[in-house]
Amino acid sequence: MSRASKYSPEFREEAVRIAIESQRPIAHIAKELGVNSESLHTWVKRHKKNHPPEEPGLDLSERARLRELERINREQTKEIEFLKKHSRVLREGSPVSGRYEFIETMRFDDTAEYAFTIDFMCSSLNVSRSGYYEWRTRPESATHQRREHLKLLIEKAFDDSDGTYGHRRVHAQLQRWDVQAGPDLVRLLMRQLGLEPCQPRPARVCLTEADGSGLIPDLVQRDFTAARPGVKLVGDITYVPTWQGWLYLATVIDCCTREVIGYAMGDHYRTPLIIQALKNAKRNGKVSKGAIFHSDRGSNYTSSEFGTFLAENGFRRSVGRTGICYDNALAESFFGTLKNERINRVVYPTRERARRDITRYIEHWYNHRRLHSALGYNTPAEIYAAYQEMRLAA
Repeated sequence: MSRASKYSPEFREEAVRIAIESQRPIAHIAKELGVNSESLHTWVKRHKKNHPPEEPGLDLSERARLRELERINREQTKEIEFLKKHSRVLREGSPVSGRYEFIETMRFDDTAEYAFTIDFMCSSLNVSRSGYYEWRTRPESATHQRREHLKLLIEKAFDDSDGTYGHRRVHAQLQRWDVQAGPDLVRLLMRQLGLEPCQPRPARVCLTEADGSGLIPDLVQRDFTAARPGVKLVGDITYVPTWQGWLYLATVIDCCTREVIGYAMGDHYRTPLIIQALKNAKRNGKVSKGAIFHSDRGSNYTSSEFGTFLAENGFRRSVGRTGICYDNALAESFFGTLKNERINRVVYPTRERARRDITRYIEHWYNHRRLHSALGYNTPAEIYAAYQEMRLAA
């Protein structure tokens, strides 16, 4: 297996886009994405060198005006975010202590996005500053204090997952933070907080017609495990609705790490799209010679053009039975997760907007930060790194 960069070109591209568009310190963004700040700085510098601004520079007065508008926009954005956050504590019948608890929660959040003054929060929630400080100094039981602290951590774990984690993954995240709490207690506190993860939609439309070929074997037999990365891969294709029409996504997933090691998107689902997904997987250096590539029996995956590509590149071809989704369950599972956690929760006006959002989900969440129950609540990147360390130590 050839040596490859730790981060794919798509990962670097989205990291640079986040750094440029957010206008936040590169060190903060690098810490969130789990990359070295010097590396991110180098990527941004290279991007700016290769993509010089087309518009002429602003003079001093225009720059001052721009900075003032940006400051006003940041303040308004924070206020809007605060109003959305505190809506649940202003409902009819909610106790005043709940508003104090919310203020305390916001004080524990150390991100700049939610940095509000006590005066501002008390005024917005219609409570007095003196009443808040009196509530803070009031003695509480140790159990109550512990549960309130757990609630803060549970909300942070839930929000960090963009509202996708159920109580089991939240519990796993707490364990990573060395916080001891049983899964039943986590579930109870999440119910008290009203935290419900997004739920999947049941419908699915088949994209490809079944091919009549019966000569291609099933080398996987529903065993979606592998002893090491790069030797057993699965792939499939799905569609994403946009206002411009369908965007099609073809994927290549490693059975060992559950990582999406290659993918391609386009306005069609013909054979060249799935070939490009495999080319991207090979480019990332995470495919072994003679690897199994397994798919459904759709006409594009069983075409002679695709078979020729697999043979020329040393892949062993494998397909499941016609109309049996369980024979390619790993690929189906990823699409279900992607649509539940991201696609079904947003609207894409353009294919480009959808492409960027899906790339960001795969590269910056699914592969590197999302806890996978099938991996013992580890991330695909952690599993791959652990294998590499073991291989080098051997």
